[in-house]
Amino acid sequence: MTAQASPQTTSRRSLLLQAAGLGVSVSFLGGSAFAAADGAMARRKLVVIICRGGMDGLTISPPIGDPDYAALRGAVAVAPDQALKLDGTFGLHPALQSVHALALKGQARIAPAIASPDRARSHFEAQDVLETGAAQVYGVNTGWLNRTLEVMGPSKVEGLSVGATAPLILRGKVQAASWSPGKGVDEAARLPTLLQDLYKADPLMGPAFARGLETETMAQAAMTALNPAPAPVSTDTTAMNTSGMTPQVAAPPAVAQAMAPTAMTQDARAIAGQRQGREAARKLGATLAGFMVQDGGPRIAAISLDGWDTHAGQVGQLNTRLSYLDAVLDGLNTGLGEEWRNTVVVAATEFGRTARVNGTGGTDHGTGSTALVLGGGLRKGGLIGDWPTLRPDALFENRDVRPTLDMRGLFKGVLADHMGVDRAALETRVFPDSADAKPVSGLV
Repeated sequence: MTAQASPQTTSRRSLLLQAAGLGVSVSFLGGSAFAAADGAMARRKLVVIICRGGMDGLTISPPIGDPDYAALRGAVAVAPDQALKLDGTFGLHPALQSVHALALKGQARIAPAIASPDRARSHFEAQDVLETGAAQVYGVNTGWLNRTLEVMGPSKVEGLSVGATAPLILRGKVQAASWSPGKGVDEAARLPTLLQDLYKADPLMGPAFARGLETETMAQAAMTALNPAPAPVSTDTTAMNTSGMTPQVAAPPAVAQAMAPTAMTQDARAIAGQRQGREAARKLGATLAGFMVQDGGPRIAAISLDGWDTHAGQVGQLNTRLSYLDAVLDGLNTGLGEEWRNTVVVAATEFGRTARVNGTGGTDHGTGSTALVLGGGLRKGGLIGDWPTLRPDALFENRDVRPTLDMRGLFKGVLADHMGVDRAALETRVFPDSADAKPVSGLV
């Protein structure tokens, strides 16, 4: 019998090999070794999770107590008895069980009306602003996470980017290693994202490829809507098929009856596939944690999770995506062990979705969304930022959640209070032209 290596003793090579089989992208940068710096601050860690595609904040943290929520969301609304309760207004999606458990301990909070300065509702432009930290699109050509490492001073940098090109948030003067998906990775699933990144700055190919991806996403979502929404594998498999959680488009009864045996087989396969995907996602989080708990391991890391563009069939898609996100966070939490208390994790997206459900059981590009902030050292508290409500006169341009918090303010607050980054450098080098985005204080 072979003894299992502890996270601390697992080699970096073996961890890379584990990550190589997950089919999701991972990138991380390393800071100075614990032994090379003094004080508790030298153990502080930050993980940024970018949820690409415009994650729907009203599904992540449904405001079930808002009187306008159910009517606006229609078929994609989370039923009050299914939401994992946070307070009198907000809950969490039922797939976010690990996040909810942390929230009950004061180790997870939500920012339910947050956005970057971008208002164009274009994936490319919004992701550019989110990752560069600039006040406007294409205003800076380096990532704010890379510039953070610059201002933290000379250090032994351990960096890695996954894919053909480094994600923008990691690009800059601080060199990062790279790894491209190899054997064992679902390259078909990753290819659109890699190409999107490759053509991001191309004025002709970029927008054309973006439109192509949106068309493909809509086609895939339409197919999803023809099948029952898969239940989150970590919960009651019948829980998600209650009123309000079923896709609008359903097969006619005669067709459904004729296909029943096959459909059951497909459901079983779907549930098994979700279990495997969730376990892979948990391993991803644990693998990244394994890097971060090593002596001299990275103190700053970024993960990119794709597939949040839900124009149709949103219920089924987000059940799966949120289940995976929850598993990644669970893997990070358990993998970090004692170091969880020194870690802050922020999960953010480029923009939210429309407040109203559309005609295909989905939502379209919007503005305000939800960011998740987690960590063992968080101060207990309620919402981060204000909730503008979903009253018709409170919606942004009569369609979206009105943002009350600038994303840069959240990042600046975490970097200053948790990572000890110089406040003047934050204003001038990490997030230039961000004086209006006041740092959120008191999170740690």
